[in-house]
Amino acid sequence: MGKQFCNLHGNYIPSWRDVARWKLGLEPRELVADPALCKACEPALVAPDFATLSQPDPSRIVATWVGHATFLLQIGGHQFLTDPHFGSYCAPLPLARYRRQTPPGLEISQLPLTDVILLSHNHYDHLDHGSLRALAPGKDIYCPLGVGRSLRGVGAQKVVELAWGESAWVGEVRLVCMPAQHGSGRTPFDRNRSLWCGWMIEHGDQRAFFAGDTGYSPLFREIGNYFGSINLAMLPIGAYRPSWFMRPLHADPAEAVQMHLDLRAKQSVAMHWGAFLLADEPLGEPALLLRQARAAAGVSAEAFRLLGLGETLVV
Repeated sequence: MGKQFCNLHGNYIPSWRDVARWKLGLEPRELVADPALCKACEPALVAPDFATLSQPDPSRIVATWVGHATFLLQIGGHQFLTDPHFGSYCAPLPLARYRRQTPPGLEISQLPLTDVILLSHNHYDHLDHGSLRALAPGKDIYCPLGVGRSLRGVGAQKVVELAWGESAWVGEVRLVCMPAQHGSGRTPFDRNRSLWCGWMIEHGDQRAFFAGDTGYSPLFREIGNYFGSINLAMLPIGAYRPSWFMRPLHADPAEAVQMHLDLRAKQSVAMHWGAFLLADEPLGEPALLLRQARAAAGVSAEAFRLLGLGETLVV
């Protein structure tokens, strides 16, 4: 069967029996929040701040949430796109279940000239071939080990694969491939055959952390202890129901708040929600539960932000 990558803290791999139990409803369904409250919390489109995007302060971190796990990150005079997904579906076939529910906050034609694309892993909601074919020609792509084989034919100038802990430089910006608690695969036959990761993006004393797709684990406390402080953390809050199936690989909102605290992040923003119905929770429930989790943990709304689609944050 070949070798597989594994997580640092527990290595749960959902079996096809688990998938069947979930999809066939063989386990008790979890109660979800009030549908009306969830609907009110769905992400709203925000008019992009093109003035800031066209002339970002190179001494600051400028982050624009495009949607799902896609950020335009401007730092150190360079422009990075994380897990770019501008497509209408997050599946190999245009299945209604995986149709995009909200539009991207920026269209590809509205993006400033991008230097680098950062990929966290090869799942369809993070590695979208259509988006990459439109974006990648002439650009560099940084990705974890083994993901490069999914990128043939997208027109990238170069593809750099890194293992956890390895780093590369883009001018004066250092990219560090960071561990995540997740998995990989685009077919039933390549489960965990490529690596998954987050990214630490450093410029001088500024640090931005893109967590990628991840469950909660002790590694975030380890990252926080190692780096000391992080200026901006981009943390996932969606795809957590049913918890018996999803929790090992996807953080829920309360766990995302704990990640924020573990990382010692000065500022966090939510991602991995509001675009696709990947799990059983309603589209807006992650935002509703994040508000409750912040209050329970004494974390302010300013410290852990819910951005609108297309909204820009300057750190």
